[in-house]
Amino acid sequence: MAPSPSAQTPVTGFAPLPSPKVPAADATLRVLSYLAAQRGPVAAARIAQELELPRSTMYDLLAALVARGFALHLPEERQYALGPAAYEISSGYMRHAPLTRIGRRAVERMVDAVGESGHLTVLQGSDVMYLVEERAPMRPSLVTDIGVRIPAHLTASGRAMLAELSPSQVRALYPTGAEFVSRTDAPSPRSLADLRRVLADVRRDGVAWESGEVTPHFRSVAVAICDSAGWPIAAIALTWEEGTTSPEREAELEAAVRRAARSVASALGGRLA
Repeated sequence: MAPSPSAQTPVTGFAPLPSPKVPAADATLRVLSYLAAQRGPVAAARIAQELELPRSTMYDLLAALVARGFALHLPEERQYALGPAAYEISSGYMRHAPLTRIGRRAVERMVDAVGESGHLTVLQGSDVMYLVEERAPMRPSLVTDIGVRIPAHLTASGRAMLAELSPSQVRALYPTGAEFVSRTDAPSPRSLADLRRVLADVRRDGVAWESGEVTPHFRSVAVAICDSAGWPIAAIALTWEEGTTSPEREAELEAAVRRAARSVASALGGRLA
C-alpha cells in the first residue's frame, strides 16, 4: 500500500530484508528501529503503512514491545513511542562504546579549565545514571559517582534531557505523583505540572539548573547532548558550592558546560539541545 500524502517518507533501511530466516524477529526489529528514528510518538496505523506490515501483526508486535518496556503506549493519543528499555540498551552501547571515552576526555578538560567538579550522565527511565565523574582538586565530595542513579527531575542533567522528550513521553515516565520524590528541603517539582514548567524554562534557555535539590548547598548547570534524530543521549554538568560564585562566574561555568557538550556532540555526530 502506498503511503498517504500526509505520511512521512519512510526512512531508508526499514524495508523488509531479503528472505529473513526469522520473519517475526525481523519485523519486530524493524518496528523498534522505526520508533527510534521518529522525533515523537506515532500511530500504529502509520507504522504498519510505512513498514508494509498487516495491522493485526503490527498490534501483536507493539503489544510485545510494550510488555517488555521497549515501547510505550499512549492511549489518549492512540500512539506509540520508544520505551525505557530501549534507552537502556542505547545507554549500554554508549557505555561500552564512544560516549564514555569521548565524554571522559571532555569532562576532564572542562574540570581542569574551571576548577569545579563535572560529570556526564545518561537517562534511564525516570532516573539519571552517572557514567563519568571528575572531582576537581580541593573541592568537597559529592553524592554522585559512576553508576549512581538519582531521580531525573531533581538533577540539572536529568532536566536537560527530559526537556528534549515529547510531553507524552514525559507523562509516560511520570504517570502518578509517586515519582516526584525529594532528597532535600529545597523546592523541587512535586507534580507533572511543576515539572513541565521547569522543562519549559530549560527549552527556552537551552540549559538546565538545580540548586540544593540533590545535595544541600550545592548548585549545578547542565546541557543535553542529542543524536542526529534529536533524542537526548547524555548530559554534561558542573557542580559547585552555593555562595562561592558570582553571577559572572556562573556565566563562565555555563559557557564551559556548553563547550564541553558541543565537543562531545560533534565527535558523536550529534548536536546540542
